[in-house]
Order: sequence, then C-alpha cells, then structure tokens
Amino acid sequence: MKVTNEFLIPFIGLKLGKHQFEYQINETFFGAFDFEDFEKADIKVNVTLEKKSTMLELAFKHAGTVNVPCDLTGEMFDLPIKGKIKLVVQFGEEFNNDNEELLILPHGEHQIDIKQYVYEMIVLSVPLKKTHPGIKDGTLQSAALDKLKQLEVKEHKEVKQEEDTDPRWDQLKKLLTDK
Repeated sequence: MKVTNEFLIPFIGLKLGKHQFEYQINETFFGAFDFEDFEKADIKVNVTLEKKSTMLELAFKHAGTVNVPCDLTGEMFDLPIKGKIKLVVQFGEEFNNDNEELLILPHGEHQIDIKQYVYEMIVLSVPLKKTHPGIKDGTLQSAALDKLKQLEVKEHKEVKQEEDTDPRWDQLKKLLTDK
C-alpha cells in the first residue's frame, strides 16, 4: 500500500472544533490495497474531525454503489452500500492501533492517515451474500436463465406403480392399510 497525501489529515494547524473532509472513492482506490472484488465503485465518504484539547474524534460516513457479481447468477450489478464508523485518537508514548475504535499516536505526530479506515469501512459494509435485485422481483434477464427455460421439463408424467406391482404384494399392502 503506497502512502498518498490525499488521505493524510494534518490536525496540528486546525482550530478546536469540527472540521469536514469529503472524498470521492472509485475502483483505483481499492487497487492500492490489491482488492479486486469490485469492478467499479462510486462512493462518497464524509469525514468529520472534531479536535479537542487532548484528543481527536473522527466520524466516517459513506454511501454509494459498487459493481459486484451476483452470488447466485454471476451477473454483474450495482450494489448500494452505506455505513459509518467512529474513531477516537489519543496521544501516548507509542503508536497503537490494536483497538478498532481507539488509535494512539505518539506525542510528536502532526497528521493522521485515514486511508486504512476508509478502506475497512467500505469493504465491511458489503454484505456477505450479494443477490441481484432482479432475482427478488423476477425481472432479471440473462442467457443462463433463458437456456434453463428452454431445457425445462414441459410435462410431468405420473408413474403408475400399481400396474407394475406383483398381484401377490397387493394382499400384503392391504394388511398395512387395514390397521
């Protein structure tokens, strides 16, 4: 993963209070993480940084669409996603990001890289099972479904088992039904 200045927020020069940052994410963003599950992506990310005297509070929100294959049909479709996370940044002796909601930066730091948090927030907002909306409402048209309709069995023939059985067994079957 290469470091880009786009996702570095220099908080040392900011006044106390809330500050807004906006990002437009596309598929090239995920290429930096070697994540190739999305064909296309169009996601708007809003970051609110609240600077306090001893810590920083970051609120991430995103909404948009990612182009993914359906798990049932393999057809590509735009999946709407949205999500939000919160992050508290405190200052300490050494860097520590063991907790997913708390980040500890060394006292000398003057900026924070939010690229990893944006990536995780977006990837974790995609559901495990991705189903094309056309499957739910029956409007999906695909070559695979057309071929299945062609090969569909038109008539169901009932098998007459009574004609094929030995007449000696019929007397035994009566015993089971006479109970």
